[in-house]
Formats: sequence, structure tokens, C-alpha cells
Amino acid sequence: MLLQRIGNRGIRLGTLFERAASRHPSNVLILDHDLDTAPQLGRRATIAEAADAVDDLASRLWAVGVRPGTRVVVYKTDGFDITLMACAAARVGAVPVLLSPQLDGATAAELVRRTEQPFLVTDRTKLDTELPEEVFALAERVILTSGEHEQATALASLAGVRRIPPVTMPPDHPTLITHTSGTTGTPKLAVHTGRSLQARYLPQAAAVRPVLPGRETIALHVSFVHSRLFTALAISLLRGFPIVVLRDSEPGHVADLFARLKPGVLEAHPNSFMEWEELADDPRGPLSNVKLFSSTFDAIHPRTVRTLLAATRRRGALFGQLYGQSEVGPAVVRAFSRRRGEDEDGRCVGIPFPGMTDVRVVSRDGNPPSAENPGYIEVRSDGRIVTYLGEQQRYDKQLSEGGWWRMGDVGYRTKWGCVHLLDREVDLIEDFGSTLAAEDTLFGRLDELTEVIIIPGPDGRATPIVCTKNDEPLDAVRWQSAASLLNPMAEPVHMRLDELPQTATTKIKRLELARLLADRLPVGA
Repeated sequence: MLLQRIGNRGIRLGTLFERAASRHPSNVLILDHDLDTAPQLGRRATIAEAADAVDDLASRLWAVGVRPGTRVVVYKTDGFDITLMACAAARVGAVPVLLSPQLDGATAAELVRRTEQPFLVTDRTKLDTELPEEVFALAERVILTSGEHEQATALASLAGVRRIPPVTMPPDHPTLITHTSGTTGTPKLAVHTGRSLQARYLPQAAAVRPVLPGRETIALHVSFVHSRLFTALAISLLRGFPIVVLRDSEPGHVADLFARLKPGVLEAHPNSFMEWEELADDPRGPLSNVKLFSSTFDAIHPRTVRTLLAATRRRGALFGQLYGQSEVGPAVVRAFSRRRGEDEDGRCVGIPFPGMTDVRVVSRDGNPPSAENPGYIEVRSDGRIVTYLGEQQRYDKQLSEGGWWRMGDVGYRTKWGCVHLLDREVDLIEDFGSTLAAEDTLFGRLDELTEVIIIPGPDGRATPIVCTKNDEPLDAVRWQSAASLLNPMAEPVHMRLDELPQTATTKIKRLELARLLADRLPVGA
């Protein structure tokens, strides 16, 4: 952690675009969608124009009464203006609270309640279709990014207000609140400070610099409400990398865009990379110029790594994998090359950042952690959040003496120090072994799979949920051949990919999926 502290003055989200514009004013921001709050930017703007948009939005927030320390909840239709609004709130010293557009209205209202009378930035669509009427009583004031409502203030009505100079808050003051994935219930609100976010930025920036010594176009498809987007933006903006921001991950749309722009860096969720495997066969070469694929949210299937690396023509291309969590940021790093891409051990997520993060594995039963007896994975990093808003006891429960944070995963470390992630604690199936390793095996042997998730069935047996290309029926003979390598499982259950419940970062909500399966396949069926 020592190297995370050197020169750490906080990430300063409020002036991020302004500082980038002072260094690289003509650098460009390219979007695949229009913005409700800054329509003047269009789909291609300079960073100087984006900085001006943040300044304008900040001044509008000030005009309606937002002040330093005020919480500003942003829950609106998906778009990059969520990110711009967060920077605008930080610019006047307020604390942005970002809620995924995928959250249902009742959950969003509960999180607004926990935030204790914040300003709420939303839109008419969310008011009409998602949010309950009580949200007006839960918020100090409701601000609409599009549409009008008699109980709300339209952001458009504040055009032309006097510009306000930026407010600089102390680095240990809260600067951003995001929510956890919600894979195990109602999301928790994670409180980041300027210093903790900068501590996440430092190891990532250090890891990227030798890989990308020159200027590259970076394409980002990352949840607009996730803390990772802000550190990725800081790395790209401050180095003058042209940035392409995607809202839509549909492979045909992405292929068209990448065939034209030929990005050198791709940052996306693991499930998005799985979707984009088909881009490897596109004759236009949408992935041909990629020097670095970057995935930060979960371990990724080896098949996906091999497929994507084979599609680029860049010498020395890498697939970088960062293992971490919303609460602590990236803790462990691993890089795959074409040569190492044949390594089938997708459970190896890498090693800690030297001098910045540390990892240990704690026994669950008094016996040494191993592949057969995985232990609890714990991480120590200055990038750790400072609390769960309104749930300090819940936060303290995951924190051990010495600053060790329980990740909620089980695994082990090899004699070389490599961390192997085997399962989430809540997803363990007794006597089956690692469900994640089993999924890697099936995914690697069956090209027709677009997703496979192994969860406990209604009778407790390991039950694979499978999704296939074009929803084609699964070949029973091929399945049996692949499954014969694993411990016994129930028969696979075929589902469409869009039927699987997902988080804002496209992780599958396994507990919710298990409940759906129980409704679909009652015990004894």
C-alpha cells in the first residue's frame, strides 16, 4: 500500500475533464448514443467541449441549491451523461450517488431513502415507469434530465445560469457513492473518497504504461455507475487517448463501430467480451488493431481470451485481467499473451500489485487452503471504501484486524503466490468442486455455448444452465462428452441469455437464477 500513498492528493473528479482539456484540448470523445443532459456534444466532441459541459451542469446544480457535501442521486435512463453528471456534482463539492438504470424503481427508492433527503437527478421516463410516487417525499428536490413534471425542476430550464468556480474538497472527504452488484440481495451503498479512488487509479496506471507507451484509441463499454469507469477515464483522459464510449454491446453494432475506428484498447465486462467473440470472424477486422484487451470485473473464460487474441494483428497483444471488487478496487493482475493464451487454467486470476495491494487466503476449517479445500480470499488495499452508507455494522463485519477485507470468494494461492479463484462463498456446492472451473471446461469444449452457469437445483444437485448461439438446441452427445470430464450433474436446462438476471456489470445473479430455476423445476420434477 505504500506506493498507493505517494503523492496521493485524491482523484479530483470535479476537475478531471478540465485538467485533461488543459493538456489535450483537441482530444476527442466519441459516443454511440445521444446525451439527454448535453445534446450539444452530439456523438463526437473535443475533451474541451466535454469539460465545458461538465462546468455547465455543475452550475445548474448549484443554481437549484446543491452545495458542498450535498448528496446527489443520479438514477436515469442509461447514458454517458450519468458520468458527466457525477463529475458535475463533484465539481461543486457535492457527493454523487450513482444508481444503475437497471435497478427496479422500488429498489432505487429504497436507496434514495438510505441517502437521507438527497437531490435526485432522474427523467420523466423513470418517474412514469419505475419510481414510486413516494420518491418526491424522499428527496430534497427532483431534477429532470428530460421531460417535465409539476413536482420537479427541468434541467433544461436552468440553461444560461452563471458559471461557478470548482470547489475542491479534502482528499479524505467522500467523493463518490456507488452500489454493490446486488448479486446476494439489495445493493449496498459503497462510499469512496478522493484518496481511495486515486489509490485504485495508481496500480492500474502503472500496469498500463509499459504496455501502452504511445497514443492509442481506447473503447470503453463499462457500466456508467461503476467506480471502474472513473479510473479508466482518468488514465485515458490525462494521457490524451481518444475515447470511444459505448452504451450498446450488441455485436453487430460494435463490429460496425470498431471496423471504422479500429481501437487499440478495449475495456469491457467479461460477458461483453464473450458476446464479442463473433467479431473475431468479421472480415473487416474490427479487432485487428487491439493491443490490449482489459477486463476488470471477474475472471474470464480461457476460450474467450484465446478467441480475441487470435483476432488482433498487433505484435505483443495482451489480454489483461484484474480481479477485485467494488469495495476494494483491483487487487490482483494477470496478463495473457497469444503464447500464454493456451493456458486453460482460467481460475488463476494473478498476483497482487507489488507495493500496492496484498492478498491472503484464510482457512475455513483449520486445514491449509488448497484446490480441494479452498479458503476465504482477503485483500488489503488503500483503494478500499470507507463504509457502507447507513450500514456501518455490515461494513465492519467484512473487515478484519490489520485492514484485511473479506472478498466473499473462496480459493487458494500457489507456491508462486498466484491467487486461484474457485467460487463465491454463497455459490459453493458441497462435494462438486469449483463450479467456475467446471464452467470453464464446458465453455472451452462446446463452441456453441454463449453462457453456462452451474447452480444448485431444487434438489441440491449441481444443475447447469446453458445458453447457445441463436438459441439452437444443445447437442446431447456433445454435451455428454464434455460433461463426462466433470463430477455428476443434473441434466442441463436451456435458457435464453436475456432470461438470465444480471447486475449492472452483466454478472449473472446466481442466487436469483437459482430461485427462478426452483419455480421452473420444482423438487421431484
